[in-house]
Amino acid sequence: MKQKKTPLRMCVGCREMKPKRELIRVVRSPEGEVSLDDTGKKPGRGAYVCRSKECLTRAIRQRQLERQLQVALGEEVALSLQQMLAELPPAPPEEADT
Repeated sequence: MKQKKTPLRMCVGCREMKPKRELIRVVRSPEGEVSLDDTGKKPGRGAYVCRSKECLTRAIRQRQLERQLQVALGEEVALSLQQMLAELPPAPPEEADT
């Protein structure tokens, strides 16, 4: 049986390619609101970041999220993103290869 390809995405913080399921999506909605998308299905422009506080902080500090989402992030938005990341459950376990 043919093995299914794992979709890869680049983290805007550490610039590493990782499986999409290991990353979290930051999305700018059509209304201009920036939030974390733990389901990966919200409409809008998105960027991916690792589930670590360091990667999110680096992406905000280096303005990578602003470039990817094409929006200016305010201080309060950056703080709310970090708070949302801290409240998220841990990453889902990897599927076993059978």
